[in-house]
Amino acid sequence: MVERWGRGTVVIPVPIEVDEVMRRVPEGKLITIDGIRQVLAERHKATICCPLTTGIFVLIAANAAEEEKLRGVGDTTPYWRTLKSKGIINEKYPGGVEVQRRLLEGEGHQVIRKGGRYMVADYERSLIKMA
Repeated sequence: MVERWGRGTVVIPVPIEVDEVMRRVPEGKLITIDGIRQVLAERHKATICCPLTTGIFVLIAANAAEEEKLRGVGDTTPYWRTLKSKGIINEKYPGGVEVQRRLLEGEGHQVIRKGGRYMVADYERSLIKMA
């Protein structure tokens, strides 16, 4: 770990914390998984937040949101607003790239294809600032 992340402390988040950060992203705004990690590291006064568990918990939140939607729950986690690094769309989300693309474009974002990946153009301009 020291070679890659340096010395310090690491927080291992719980799924509900990751979901809570994802729920705070309003329509038209975006966050990356790295952004979630930064919020949680600061909250716990840690050097970093575990990238592996955070990524897993983002997927759990996305799938739970779709299950809630099927049960008729109105206010679900807007998982499509959470991107991978560099604005890349997460192809593992429910419905794959096409569903996420439709949801993002419905909120005014432009989705482009770069190489074999889809990403949000100029995503940095829409990133939410969280304290």
